[in-house]
Amino acid sequence: MYAPSSSVGVRINREQPPARLVELARQAEAAGLDEVWLVEDCFWAAGIATVATALAATSTTKVGIGVLPAVARNPAIAAMELAALAELHPGRLIGGLGHGVASWMRQIGAYPASPLAALEETLVAVRRLLAGDRVTAQGRHVTLDEVELVFPPAEVPPVLAGVRRPKSLAVAGSSADGTILAEPSPPEFVRTALSGIAAGRSAEGAPDHHAVVTYNWLALGDLERARTTVAESLTPGSRVQVEGLPFASELLELVDSASTVDELAAGLRPEWISRLAVCGDLDQCVAAVRSLHEAGSGSVVLLPLPEEPPERGIEDAGRVAAALRR
Repeated sequence: MYAPSSSVGVRINREQPPARLVELARQAEAAGLDEVWLVEDCFWAAGIATVATALAATSTTKVGIGVLPAVARNPAIAAMELAALAELHPGRLIGGLGHGVASWMRQIGAYPASPLAALEETLVAVRRLLAGDRVTAQGRHVTLDEVELVFPPAEVPPVLAGVRRPKSLAVAGSSADGTILAEPSPPEFVRTALSGIAAGRSAEGAPDHHAVVTYNWLALGDLERARTTVAESLTPGSRVQVEGLPFASELLELVDSASTVDELAAGLRPEWISRLAVCGDLDQCVAAVRSLHEAGSGSVVLLPLPEEPPERGIEDAGRVAAALRR
């Protein structure tokens, strides 16, 4: 069972070439971080290959896939890959599935007729296969005929859903072992997301436990370093993530009116940035992580700023995690 209560992790961002992965994963483990997360974005490095490498390069740290596009693989193949990793590295794999970016899924000819149905059917099928079930399904997206893994893992890995909108959060609650909330994920959004997840958890057959993982940019020492990166993360799709903030109306007005990222970044007030990222001095960063834990995020994953050396971000994340445990 994956039930973190006060974990701190780090994400190795997609901008890092695969050749750097081993040293960065080992640095994260040496820094005392509980988890290392990797993404699968088109058309950077693939998720299964990078997660397998990170698991092989470390010995204790959990490694999460955050996330695989649910429609990019047949669920039986996805389950086979996850099962192999879980059997090779017991207790350390965290699986993750999401809708996938719509434009990328269209680009590769994989955009489904119903993204919600595709995600739900894939989550259900993958989790059942990993549990050792023989699965037959004839859904809108998933078709399986008495499929059963020859090597189901002895320790079944959790499969989380990377989602943010209400209907998708309900699907996560009914069909996943947890939810991954993308950046920015302030405490207000965590609480809102938990309400959406609860709607799905009331469904018959929903998993007994549900973990919440949050991504947030890290700028230890100076919040101004996060200004441009935070602005870039304020996409139209992120509106739901900031609507619970006390300054949401002003922020969204700025997002709608800004014609460039630079203009948006220039308009962000320092007090807004401090709520949209884990930033400031060490005490401020620790307080921000603690507030996310208190809001219901069992695992807070800190994201190094993409324009800075990844070693700095990992080192800073380790310092925050160490200070939090004192």
